[in-house]
Order: sequence, then structure tokens, then C-alpha cells
Amino acid sequence: MTQYLHTMIRVTDPDATVDFFKLIGLEEVRRFDSEAGRFTLIFLAPPGQAGVAEVELTYNWPPEDGSAPEDYTGGRNFGHLAYRVDDIYATCRRLMDAGVTINRPPRDGHMAFVRSPDGISVELLQDGHLPPQEPWASMPNTGVW
Repeated sequence: MTQYLHTMIRVTDPDATVDFFKLIGLEEVRRFDSEAGRFTLIFLAPPGQAGVAEVELTYNWPPEDGSAPEDYTGGRNFGHLAYRVDDIYATCRRLMDAGVTINRPPRDGHMAFVRSPDGISVELLQDGHLPPQEPWASMPNTGVW
């Protein structure tokens, strides 16, 4: 039997990334710091879905010698994470109010794309369809997703 466990993404600012995913509706379910390995693992999931649909944030601590921390580029080559939401318009409004760019607005009342603080593409899908409404219906795409 095969069981889905989680998707892992590397992050440069764990607090900003946790805050971003909280805006979508995820919550932190566990955290592990490894002094010896110099990393932190943070697991997030939608409410009630711990152990079922998790994303693992991996934060590699800066080198002890003071050299530059790891830099992660090319978030687009990962593909994307996808989450179903109860109200895509309310979710996008929360994200925008927090300063997140809506790269692909939910013009159709069904789908939107945003990016995490590290450039990971996140797809938001409405549970069902909502009728198109402003300002989303006429909002252009911004950047890439």
C-alpha cells in the first residue's frame, strides 16, 4: 500500500512562510529543530488533516562560519501546491490585505495562483464555483505563477 505523506519545500524565512500559509488556512501541526543537522522542519496542514495532507517547510540554518545562507531560486520548476478553499474571494482578499500579490486572480470564481515568500507557486481552488465578481473579474494577471 502507498500512502501520501507530505510535500517538502525549502524556505529562507520560516516565520514569513508560516504566516503566508496561515492566510490560506493551514496551521502548524509540528516542528522539529536539529541542532546537529542545523535545520528546522515545520509541518503545516489544513485543520483536521494532520498526517493526511501536509506540507513540510525545511529551513536550513545559516552556516556557523558566517558565510552566506543557502539561496533557493526557480520556485516555478517545482510546479505548485494546491489547496481547495471555502471562499476563494475571501482567501484572496486576506492574502492581498497582507501584501501578497495575486498572480492569477480568481476571475472565473474558481481558480487563483499566488506565490509564497520563497516563490513557490500555490494554486487556490474554490470548492465548487462562485459567480464572477469584482474586483476579481476584471483584474489582470501579474507576473508568473
